[in-house]
Amino acid sequence: MCGIVGFVGKKKASKILVEGLSKLEYRGYDSAGVAIMQDGAIAVRKCKGRLANLAEKLEEDPVNGTIGIGHTRWATHGEPSDVNSHPHTSNNAEISVVHNGIIENYIKLREKLEAKGYTFYSQTDTEVIPNLIDYYYEGDILAAVRKATTKMEGSYAIGVLCKDEPGKVIAVRKDSPLIVGLGEGEYFIASDIPAVLNHTRDVYLLNDNEFVEMTLDGVNLYNEDGEKIEKDVYHVTWDANAAEKGGYEDFMIKEIHEQPKAIKDTMTSRIMAGQDICLDKITLTKEQLENIDKIYIVACGTAYHAGLVGKMAIEKLARIPVEVDIASEFRYRDPIITDKTMIIVVSQSGETADTLAVLRDGKKKGARVLAITNVVGSSVSREADDVFYTWAGPEIAVASTKAYVTQLVAVYTVALYLADLRGTLSKDEIEEIKKEMLTLPEKAEKLLSDVSEIQKFASKAYGEKDMFFLGRGFDYAVSLEGSLKLKEISYIHSEAYAGGELKHGPIALIEDGTVVIATLTQEALLDKMISNIREVVTRGAKVLGIAFEGSTKVEQVCDEVIYIPRTLELLAPVLSIMPHQLIAYYVAKQKGCDVDKPRNLAKSVTVE
Repeated sequence: MCGIVGFVGKKKASKILVEGLSKLEYRGYDSAGVAIMQDGAIAVRKCKGRLANLAEKLEEDPVNGTIGIGHTRWATHGEPSDVNSHPHTSNNAEISVVHNGIIENYIKLREKLEAKGYTFYSQTDTEVIPNLIDYYYEGDILAAVRKATTKMEGSYAIGVLCKDEPGKVIAVRKDSPLIVGLGEGEYFIASDIPAVLNHTRDVYLLNDNEFVEMTLDGVNLYNEDGEKIEKDVYHVTWDANAAEKGGYEDFMIKEIHEQPKAIKDTMTSRIMAGQDICLDKITLTKEQLENIDKIYIVACGTAYHAGLVGKMAIEKLARIPVEVDIASEFRYRDPIITDKTMIIVVSQSGETADTLAVLRDGKKKGARVLAITNVVGSSVSREADDVFYTWAGPEIAVASTKAYVTQLVAVYTVALYLADLRGTLSKDEIEEIKKEMLTLPEKAEKLLSDVSEIQKFASKAYGEKDMFFLGRGFDYAVSLEGSLKLKEISYIHSEAYAGGELKHGPIALIEDGTVVIATLTQEALLDKMISNIREVVTRGAKVLGIAFEGSTKVEQVCDEVIYIPRTLELLAPVLSIMPHQLIAYYVAKQKGCDVDKPRNLAKSVTVE
C-alpha cells in the first residue's frame, strides 16, 4: 500500500505534491518522489527514506512546473532504494508513472518489452507500465493508457505524465483506491481524501476501470471503452483525522475491515486455480526438501500464533515434523540445528530482535531459513535464504490484525507447496484447498458486514475482570490469538486453554458469571468441545460460541453464538479470528481505551 497524488493548476506543483504526500504518510512508506512538467520535459526527483529527504532534495534542486505527479512507496517488488522509488519513466523519458498496486503479470510484460528493445533498471513491477504505455503511444496519451491497461493484470491506481502532452495528467484505477479533487481552477488525484482536504472538499470517487483526464480546463471522465461518463460530486464532511482513517473511528477497525483485500493480495500470483503454486523467487527443489528432516517455526507474539497454525498445516498436508517456539526462548535453549533443518521465521516488521537472532544463529549452523515478513528490505528479508512477503500493507494500529491473517495465508501456501513437492497430496486435493482459499476474501467481507451481535456482547462484557478462551486443534491456536488481542487493547485479564486441559487445573478458575469464549470449527473435535463447555456451564460460566453457519448443535450449550461462513476446517482460522478481533475492539471501545496505541506496547520489538 502506498500513496499517489497528482496536480494540475497554476501553483508550484512540487509544494502541492509534497504537501499531499505528507497527508498520506499514515499509509506507510519507505521512499518518495515526484515527476513535474518543466520546460518541455519531465523532471523527476526521488529518493529512499522519509518525505523530508525528498523535500530537502527539492530545496537543493528545485522544479518549477505547475503540473505533476507524486508517490510514497511501500515496497512490494524490490527493496527500498532510490532506483526502485517512483515515479518510473519510460526509456525515452517521455512517459512517467506513479502506481499503487501490484502488476501480477509484470514478468511476462517485461520479457515482451525487452524483446522490443526496452531496458529495465529497477526491480519493480511498476517499471513495465511507462514502457508499455510508450509502446502503445501514437499521439494520444489517454488512448495509450487505455490500451496498456488491457494488457495489465492485477491491481493498480496510476497517474501518468506525457512529455508530448504537457498539459495533462491521466489516471485510472482498478482494485486500488483513487479519488479526484475538484478545486477552483485546479484539480487533483490522490489515493485517499486527506491529500486534497487543504484545497477542496469536492471529489469524485472513482470506480474500477474509470479513466481521468485532467487539464487546466477541467476534468473529463471516461469508461474503459473511451466513452465520456458523468459522476456525482461527493462533498467531504469529515475532519482530516477521520479522513485518514477512511471514515473509521480508529486505525484498528479500519485494518480489520481491510483484511479481505489483504488476504486477496497475499494470494495474488501465488494461488491460482489450475496453476502450480508460485512462491516468488523461492526455488526449493524436491531433492533439497528430501534432505530436510525437521522444520522449526520461530516467532514472537501474534506471529507465534500464526506459527502454531503453520505447524498443524504443514504436518497435516506435507507430513514433515514441525516444532514451533517463541524466539526469545528458542535462541537460548541450544536447539538441535543441522544442515537438514529448515527454520521459518515469522515477523511482521522483519526487525523483531529475538527472531532476527534466531535467523542468524540458524544460518551459522547450516539451516536453510525462510522468512515470512510484511516489509520488503527489512533485516530478516535481507538475511534469510528465502523470503515470502505478506502483502498486508502497513499496519498503523499496534495490535496486529491484517498482518496475522496474511501470515496464515503464507503458512498455508508454504504447506501446500511442500505437499506438492513431496507428493503427500494429489493434484486434485491441492486444487480443492486452493479453490477454497480463493473464496476467503469474499467470505471475510460477508463476515465483517454485520457486527451487531458482537457489539451487543461487548456492551455486556466490557466490565469483566477475567475472560477465558477455549478451543482444540486449530481452534486452540485461534483462541490464543483472541486472548492476546483482548488483553492487549482492553487490559482485561484473559487466558486461552486447550479444551482437554480444563480438568488439569484451569477449571478451578471458573465461577458463577465467568465469561468463556469457545471456538468450535473442527468437526472431529466438536463433541469433545461441547463436553468441555458443559463442564464450565455447570460451574456457572456464561459462554459465547464461535462456529460455522449451520452448526446449530452448539446452541444447546452456549448462551450466545456468533456464526461465521463455512469453509474447510483447515482454513477456519482465517475467518474465526475475525470475531475475536472485533470482540477485543468493541470491548476496548466500551471501556474507553486507546485501541490504536495501547499502554506499554510498541508495534515492533527491536530490542531484546
